[in-house]
Amino acid sequence: MLIVVLFLFGFVSGLRALTSPAGASWAAHLGMLTVAGTSLAFMASKWTVLIFTVLAIAELINDKLPKTPSRKVPPQFIARIVMGALAGGTAGAAHSVLGYGVILGILGAVAGTYGGAWLREKLTEVTKSAIGAALLEDALAIALVVTAIKGAA
Repeated sequence: MLIVVLFLFGFVSGLRALTSPAGASWAAHLGMLTVAGTSLAFMASKWTVLIFTVLAIAELINDKLPKTPSRKVPPQFIARIVMGALAGGTAGAAHSVLGYGVILGILGAVAGTYGGAWLREKLTEVTKSAIGAALLEDALAIALVVTAIKGAA
């Protein structure tokens, strides 16, 4: 089950790069993920929570803008991989498997990036609304990160 959860943290980063580390940071801050004494202990800091929360909200807004580049272009793709590694690593560190968390977070981010792009395209076709599709993807990302947090706690 932990393997799926670590992958899921990364997958969410493929959908929304900052939602997953924001969720992992909140979980660490609230004591649901115990990262004290690990290299990712900073994820439990109130400042880390604040920064990731503000950035995640900004990303949710920015994603709806017409000039936002594809998630598959190198800068965005790399950011999703890094954030997936961070979120997966945080959950992994809480279970003493930091390396596995990082690797599964990266793999999940790659899958989420390509899977999310495909899903967004299909949702846009079905809803006939790019904004509607984006909002559905937002809801999915949030639901999945909550699921991952519950699975990791």
